[in-house]
Amino acid sequence: MSDEKTPDQSPHEEESFAEMFEAYSSGMNEDVQIGDKIQGKIISIGRDTVFVDTGTKIDGAVDLAELLDEQGNMPHEPGDELELYVVAATESELRLSKALSGIGGLNMLKDAFANKVPVEGKVTGPCKGGFNVAVMQRRAFCPVSQMDIVYIEKPEDYTDQIYNFIITRFEENGRNIVLSRRKLLQEEQAKTRQAFYEQLQMEDVYDGTITRLMPYGAFVKLADGVEGMAHVSELSWSRVENPADVVAPGAAVRVKVIGVQESDKPDQKKIALSMKQVDGDPWDTIDQQFKPGEKVRGKITRMAAFGAFIEIAPGIEGLVHISQISYTQRILKPEDVLTRGETVDVMIKEIDPVKRRIGLSIRDAEGDPWLSVGEKFTVGQTVAGTIEKKEKFGFFISLAPGITGLLPKSKISQSSQASALESLRPGQSIQVNIATINAAERKISLGPIGEQSDGEANWRQFSQSGDSAFGALGEKLQMALKKQKKT
Repeated sequence: MSDEKTPDQSPHEEESFAEMFEAYSSGMNEDVQIGDKIQGKIISIGRDTVFVDTGTKIDGAVDLAELLDEQGNMPHEPGDELELYVVAATESELRLSKALSGIGGLNMLKDAFANKVPVEGKVTGPCKGGFNVAVMQRRAFCPVSQMDIVYIEKPEDYTDQIYNFIITRFEENGRNIVLSRRKLLQEEQAKTRQAFYEQLQMEDVYDGTITRLMPYGAFVKLADGVEGMAHVSELSWSRVENPADVVAPGAAVRVKVIGVQESDKPDQKKIALSMKQVDGDPWDTIDQQFKPGEKVRGKITRMAAFGAFIEIAPGIEGLVHISQISYTQRILKPEDVLTRGETVDVMIKEIDPVKRRIGLSIRDAEGDPWLSVGEKFTVGQTVAGTIEKKEKFGFFISLAPGITGLLPKSKISQSSQASALESLRPGQSIQVNIATINAAERKISLGPIGEQSDGEANWRQFSQSGDSAFGALGEKLQMALKKQKKT
């Protein structure tokens, strides 16, 4: 080969080539031993084998099945880097694996212990304090606390399962081998957690699983080794007092990241989550959901001296003022007629999206009895009522639910039955005449039945007194009076 440079070859290019050749040559002479950890890039993925650039003159090969995820899918592609162990080496082949397995001698196990190389083991069954595990045809022991990173409820579920372990103790020439699977799982979790944190963004939305509940909120698993917490105030737009009323452990939920900060634990972060903010604030679309005058159904959430709060949609509460509870009853305290948790019909009176206020009415949803007062009562009609309250200026008489009339004091004093009327008490029945009706002002004026000008009421009262001697005469006089009216 000539030492002369080609016209286009610069000294810099010649030097770079020399460096590359030297690096390749050093790789060819590299001494690779069984148990060494190899970090290399995937060259190609075959039907059963994945080929890896080991940085030496010999490429490595690993079984495809070892790299598949739990769903049986290949999570890697050419160019991805892998960390594997050399389990066999010849002049023409390097066999790679995630762990040492198969039949091996004590020296291989000693090397695995010294170099912390994972070994493959099959759980043969639970025993006192842990599990019996077969590793390279030798009996080993894994404490129950080192089998998993979660609490083990059913040890028998692990029997006949094949896992990778780290040898934590190798004594008595291999007669006392202690294993840990937990350490490997923690290492894998740390890698997954770090990868998750690198792509974590505020307001990202994730599908997670509820892991546990506390009085102040719910913990959600976002990825392997990654948890966040949704405060009780972020579980729902509705008022939540107990997280168990909204979610349960094991439930799948969708959450939004609303806060990230450093944790006291190394390599971990505190992630604040929200379930309610995933779908947005319901008040942002309040005008699209409800209109004034609309009748809706809601749930009573809390009471106040001035009224009751009603939730008409998740996160949407309105107030029924005490004056809007009933047309038919005089309400002193909302709890006298309403119960927390009760479902009621309400009418929307007004909506103020800026102040987040909605005015509601129960009485308007039920209907105003004064709207049909003209159909129920007429001037001159004799009706039976109940005394609601006695005042200095007269008696308030309930004629029907929500309809109250006034029997003035002046008419009571002019009545021939004044003393009898004055002796009546609230709650007792009384017969009165309708004197005037003003539906617009919700007023009905009443008079004692003895004031009727035609005397009909007096004769009716006399005829119903039970005196048989005058009963027939009373009926005849009454008929005569009616006949006189017609003429």
